[in-house]
Amino acid sequence: MKRGTPVWARERGAEAAGAGEELEAGAAGAGEEAGTGVEDAAEEGTPVAEADSPATPEDGAEDARPVRTRWARRRRLAVALGSVLLLLAGCVLLQQAHSLRHTSGAANHALTDAEASDRVSGDVGNALARIFSYTPDGMAGTERSARAALAGKAARQYEALLGRVREDVRTQRVTLSTQSVRVGVVSLRGDTAHLLVFLDQTARRGDEKATTSAAQLSVTARLDDGVWRVVDLTAR
Repeated sequence: MKRGTPVWARERGAEAAGAGEELEAGAAGAGEEAGTGVEDAAEEGTPVAEADSPATPEDGAEDARPVRTRWARRRRLAVALGSVLLLLAGCVLLQQAHSLRHTSGAANHALTDAEASDRVSGDVGNALARIFSYTPDGMAGTERSARAALAGKAARQYEALLGRVREDVRTQRVTLSTQSVRVGVVSLRGDTAHLLVFLDQTARRGDEKATTSAAQLSVTARLDDGVWRVVDLTAR
């Protein structure tokens, strides 16, 4: 005699079968709902993938065109303004240079008054030739010429020079002869003149052979009682 299945086992099997059917029914329903959502979106024509699509390169190019146009316009304006400023600066510089030349030429009579230039160059050239020429027996005359032709700093410079050579001139029988070969008036303004003087000098010591040398001096002269006197001497 076969033993039958217990009642509690049959009840639990029935419950499990019912639960399985419910799970299958739920899964099928969820699938239908999901499929319905996608199909509805397709039927309504909603572009799901295009809803938040990024901007294309063409859109960026269109946005950049106005910016490039503004920069190009500003660049052209800056170039034009720079050209105008350069032109104005050139005009100002030319005007200042012309004014400077005009003022300098008018004040410097060495460029406009030939007679005055000849006078100052003659006075200064002759004075330098006298004071830089001496003999052992003629020092007194040289010193008198120096006192008449020199003043201020030049007189002090000459006295210091003469103090160094006076004894040699007497004991070694030194003779010096000077000629002003060229005198150029650099500037002549009022009672002051600046000159460049070229000298040729011949020196002899006793019975020795004479030697010749050249000297170049920058000279400042000042008009004093109608006579141009040397007030500064600089060897070049």
